[in-house]
Amino acid sequence: MNYNLLKLENQLCFPLYACSKEIIRKYKPFLDPLGLTYTQYITLLALWEEDNLTVKALGEKLYLDSGTLTPLLKKMETQKLIKRVRSADDERNVYIKLTEEGRVLKDKAAAVPEQIGKCISLSQEEVIFLHQTLYKILNQF
Repeated sequence: MNYNLLKLENQLCFPLYACSKEIIRKYKPFLDPLGLTYTQYITLLALWEEDNLTVKALGEKLYLDSGTLTPLLKKMETQKLIKRVRSADDERNVYIKLTEEGRVLKDKAAAVPEQIGKCISLSQEEVIFLHQTLYKILNQF
């Protein structure tokens, strides 16, 4: 039998996984002063784009299941970054709204993308190609 396809170096998933882990690690020194984890940061990014999302819509946007999202949102509510508001029309729907503190943090986080960009030595064309390719893969799921 040919087990060549089972080599780690031949797996598409492995470099994606390793790069993701390493890039997220690069965020830490920029997010620590803001008191945020990477997952909290991407949650805020989604809410800065569109506030007052349901937990379900937020989870879909971030590709996070409710088992991951619920404790994350509870912690962010404790930090006073968001508030969870149950719908008066349908109690099953919980909306996530930014607090004033959550909105103010946007200005403090504005430099993070540029700081991360300096950590990765790719040309603008390579960044665009990689971004498009990753979304092409992601949109198949």
